[in-house]
Amino acid sequence: MSELLIFNILLITVFVSAIFIFTILFFIPAPYGRHIRKGWGITLKAKFGWFLMELPSLAIVIILFFAGNRKMNLPAIIFLIFWTVHYFHRAMVYPFMMKGGNKKFPVLILVFALIFNFINSYLNGRYLFYFSQPYPADWLFDPRFIIGTILFITGMFINIQSDYILLKLRKAGEKDYQIPYAGFFRFVSSPNYFGEIIEWIGWTILTWSLAGLAFTLFTVANLLPRAYSNHKWYKSKFNSYPEERKALIPFVY
Repeated sequence: MSELLIFNILLITVFVSAIFIFTILFFIPAPYGRHIRKGWGITLKAKFGWFLMELPSLAIVIILFFAGNRKMNLPAIIFLIFWTVHYFHRAMVYPFMMKGGNKKFPVLILVFALIFNFINSYLNGRYLFYFSQPYPADWLFDPRFIIGTILFITGMFINIQSDYILLKLRKAGEKDYQIPYAGFFRFVSSPNYFGEIIEWIGWTILTWSLAGLAFTLFTVANLLPRAYSNHKWYKSKFNSYPEERKALIPFVY
């Protein structure tokens, strides 16, 4: 069996699994964060869980870049920088800024996330740095690259800003949740998810790849139901929760 055939099988698997994930998560919220509950087996500290979960996405794509044949290709180098900046923050910065040192993360969720992250990182890294036709230097002036880059950077900003707003809501050791009001929280309950979706839509456009599209669809399948669950949770917990605030998409949903 050739590697290209394996690649295509994994790519199709991600597209198909996104449909199942989207359906399941509307009925069974993933049990971490505010939705954590008993009955999901062994847990570990949330900081360590997030670090372990995100690290492969950072490492694998870097390895595949150096193992590939695009090391002198400028667009490929920029793709690597974009990906690395996102996942360096997710793996090496964000987990260690989390408060509430006793928060738990189910090992089962970690295993599921690791399986996806290994597959997704392989698909994106191997396509961009090996299977694809080399991107020409003038790709950097293509409208797809320009629009995708704007969306990617905008989404990353919204995602990181929203995460930091949540981090600052609590002082060290505090456990109670509070209503966030700053940034895009004025419009939606989960702007961090909204930003991440925008970010990977941008990635799909700027790389113009099926691997990027599969990643974006899986991200939507995972985060849209969770945003819906978060919105319901906020409204049930806080009587004063803003009625005009949407779940995920400002002014729409």
